[in-house]
Amino acid sequence: QVQLVESGGGLVQAGGSLRLSCAASGRTFSSYAMGWFRQAPGKEHESVAAISRSGGNTVYRDSVKGRFTISRDNAKNTVALQMNSLKPEDTAVYYCAASGRRVLPTTSIGEYDCWGQGTQVTVSS
Repeated sequence: QVQLVESGGGLVQAGGSLRLSCAASGRTFSSYAMGWFRQAPGKEHESVAAISRSGGNTVYRDSVKGRFTISRDNAKNTVALQMNSLKPEDTAVYYCAASGRRVLPTTSIGEYDCWGQGTQVTVSS
């Protein structure tokens, strides 16, 4: 399995930007499809974005399309989430996750084997 560590969270005003990064160690990073999830207080985890093993395919939840971009660098064992035009409703703990079963991206939380510890994103109005 891979070990995942997120970074880049913080406090930002509405309309601002943040870039989350997830560093992976352990097994071969390129063998995993990757995803970003988030959990707001009192709510369940929800998929934000996912990317295929090669990085050639991505999927996004509707509410972040056009604002968020997921990318990966298999040479550096990292996956990033660029978040622009942030809104207060984007406030949540963001988690990086890895799926060893999938080649293509998936939003299904049950397909992910490994999770990071999460990083807090707070968007003020």
